[in-house]
Amino acid sequence: MDLELTGRVVVVTGASKGIGLACAVAFAREGATVVGISRDPANLRAAQRQLAAAELALAVQVADLKDSVAAGLVIERIEHDHGPIDVLVNCAGAARRAPPAELDAATVLAAMQAKYLSYMHAIDPVIRRMGARGHGSIVNVIGQGGRQANPQHIAGGSANAALMLATVGYANAYAGKGVRVNAINPGITRTGRMEEGLDAEVRATGLPREELLARQLAGIPLGRLAEPAEIADVALFLASARASYVTGAIIPMDGGRASTI
Repeated sequence: MDLELTGRVVVVTGASKGIGLACAVAFAREGATVVGISRDPANLRAAQRQLAAAELALAVQVADLKDSVAAGLVIERIEHDHGPIDVLVNCAGAARRAPPAELDAATVLAAMQAKYLSYMHAIDPVIRRMGARGHGSIVNVIGQGGRQANPQHIAGGSANAALMLATVGYANAYAGKGVRVNAINPGITRTGRMEEGLDAEVRATGLPREELLARQLAGIPLGRLAEPAEIADVALFLASARASYVTGAIIPMDGGRASTI
C-alpha cells in the first residue's frame, strides 16, 4: 500500500524516545524527510544514531515546546531548512503521575505545561501554515487517561482530555482549508512513561511493582502491553493519503480495555 509519504516533510515532537522515536523510524522508512524535536540534545543524538544504524535519516532540532516563542522559532527553522511541513506528529511532553496525596496546584500547572501546552504551542504555528497552503495532516498522540479517569493521573488525564477536545475543534475549524487533525489514545505501552506510572502506583498503594503490572495486564482483553511501533503504524495511516477522509477522529489503542463506544 502506497501511503504517499515519500519526500514529505514530517515533524515529530518528542522524537528522542518512546512512541515519538517509533514514529520517527516509521515515517523515515516510508521515505519521508523526518525532523525530530526534543528538549534533550543527548537523547536526540542517540535517536539519530539508532536510525543511522538502520540506514535511516533523522534531522533534529532542540527546543522546549512549553515555551511558545521557542516553538514558533523552531518551526520557522524547520521550514527554512527543509521546506513546508506536510505532517506534524505530536508526542512531546509527559505529565508526571502523582498520587492524590501529592497533587497540588503546582503539580497541576506542571502537567498542563508539559502535556497540553507543549502540543498546543507546536500546533499553532504549523496549522496556520498548513491552512494557508491548503493541505496538511496533524496526528496527536494523547494518552488514554483523557478518556478514562485514573486517581494517580488526575492532572495529566485532564491535560489529555483537553487535547482531545482541541483535536476535534481544530479538525472542524481547518477541514475547509484542507487540513486534517486526528488523535490516537494509546493505553499501556512499553515505554519509560509506563515505568513512571508504575512508580506512582507503588508509592500510592505500597503494593509490589510486579503485582500492579499483572493487575493492569489482567484488565486488557488482548492480554499484553502495546508496543511503540504499533502506535506508530496507526499514526502513519492517519497522516497518509489513505486516510484522506478521516479528520476529527480519536482512535483508542488500549487492547480493548475501555470497552466504550
